[in-house]
Amino acid sequence: MRSAWLIAVCVLASALAAPSKEKGLIINLVRILLSFPPPRLSSSSYDGGHKCVSFQDNGELCVVSMQCKSSCCHRQDGLSLARCAPRSAENAKCSPKTLYGTYYHCTCENGLKCDTDITIDGSITNTNFGICRDPSEMKTTA
Repeated sequence: MRSAWLIAVCVLASALAAPSKEKGLIINLVRILLSFPPPRLSSSSYDGGHKCVSFQDNGELCVVSMQCKSSCCHRQDGLSLARCAPRSAENAKCSPKTLYGTYYHCTCENGLKCDTDITIDGSITNTNFGICRDPSEMKTTA
């Protein structure tokens, strides 16, 4: 439960600096986060006598991407439940990382970059979509 409170405090701190339109969204996100039960503790893995928090597998429900082993909390549309999903591969649709931590298209796998035009409107509405590209190939084609 401590991790949920820590996340909630971090999100609330960002809400203080956010524009008024976003404050309600961020506060609702914190309410949802705190309504979930504490993360499961893995009894099979110990580190110096302390239990380790286990992250969600692909297909399991999530609120933010930090809960997922894949680091992607994906939703089909604004009304669907978010679930952990694999990150986007090369030439697949992607979203750049956002404050909200849930995506309509997952962020790119390690070593790839989401090639997109980021706009303020798209950042607020979570609609900045692009294509995962290898950064070294992006420089040679430019």
